[in-house]
Amino acid sequence: MSIPVSDFSAFSLDKKDIDKEQLNILSKEFKGAFTELGFLFLTNTGITYEEVKNVMDISRTFFLQPDKLKLPFTRGNFSHNPNHGWVALEIEKLDPRRPGDLKEAFNVLLHPDIRWPSVKSSDGESFQDVHTSFFLRCKELSLRVLRVMAHCLELDPEVFLGPHRNMGTDKNSTALRSLYYPPVNSEEAKEGQLRCGEHSDYGSITLLFQSSEGLEVRSRSGEIIAAPCIPGAVLVNIADLMQRWTNEQFVSVRHRVLLPSAGDSRTRQSMAFFVHPDDDSLITCCDGSDKYPPVTAGDYLIERFNDSYGKK
Repeated sequence: MSIPVSDFSAFSLDKKDIDKEQLNILSKEFKGAFTELGFLFLTNTGITYEEVKNVMDISRTFFLQPDKLKLPFTRGNFSHNPNHGWVALEIEKLDPRRPGDLKEAFNVLLHPDIRWPSVKSSDGESFQDVHTSFFLRCKELSLRVLRVMAHCLELDPEVFLGPHRNMGTDKNSTALRSLYYPPVNSEEAKEGQLRCGEHSDYGSITLLFQSSEGLEVRSRSGEIIAAPCIPGAVLVNIADLMQRWTNEQFVSVRHRVLLPSAGDSRTRQSMAFFVHPDDDSLITCCDGSDKYPPVTAGDYLIERFNDSYGKK
């Protein structure tokens, strides 16, 4: 089994409309991927390689600073936006049974009352401007993806679009996450430690942009599938709330990033756009069943953060 690839050019960000025939083709491809594996590569989305490289470059500049310069931006330091900011090495455990993950992260949420690093891009753009622009591009792409997903299930697009109307405000927890995996001496790592512990994502969908291979996906049957790195492609996956929402018509599967092999000193970078419904959205099975109890998106996210960071 491999992760399928779908050409999204008919609904890319530079297109205003999509005709019914093209929508039907995309819907069939989406449904096949998201009901079987939960992962799908999209090509020709309108988000360019240069855009992704720009945001990764300025993120890397931040990560390569001494920790003392990153500490003021630590996640949890912003009272009105506790998920915004820097996550140091080994702080997060996406698999709570293992030692802390060997990665750093910077979470971006477009909420008020937050501080931004002062690093600039090679073109003189600020960290805030680069990440804000990329966040908004990902927001637009994710709404287009959600529209196709609703069509897959013969639902009104507003079933998914309405509960995401506040994306990018303080009423929604959607986050752009820059991830940096530093070089690792696998012989010195703790027993059972990974670069990113096996987990499923929390919200609706995730858009992932990656600079290299390393991600592994565990299918529903338990098969491990290595995700290739396709230049210019976006890897989209179903997250937990969408699985609940669709009563498992779309599946949220676990995935991880292993340690590099002995002697491999390469770094890894990725950008993940974690799409969440508005915090007060009540998620119930859209087919009217009661397999999953109703839960608000905000409460579910807090529950999962408690698992990853430890209960406060």
